[in-house]
Amino acid sequence: MTDPVVAQKKPFNVEVEAGQDYYWCACGKSAKQPFCDGSHKGTGLSPQQFTATASETVHFCGCKYSGNKPVCDGSHNSL
Repeated sequence: MTDPVVAQKKPFNVEVEAGQDYYWCACGKSAKQPFCDGSHKGTGLSPQQFTATASETVHFCGCKYSGNKPVCDGSHNSL
């Protein structure tokens, strides 16, 4: 598998804490969206680390096709 599964066609809005690491699911198979639960094993895709620089709401990509991964860039609008 080289193409991710579309988890949803909108971003996941998540409150993050400054200094914390988050592992964004790149394959779309995780049951803990938008974060990794290990479901990517065997897909050839790997989670992407995101370190929060501020405590704020982050709009994590839900479609997995953002050009600005792991953050949404609106790519879901063209799917």
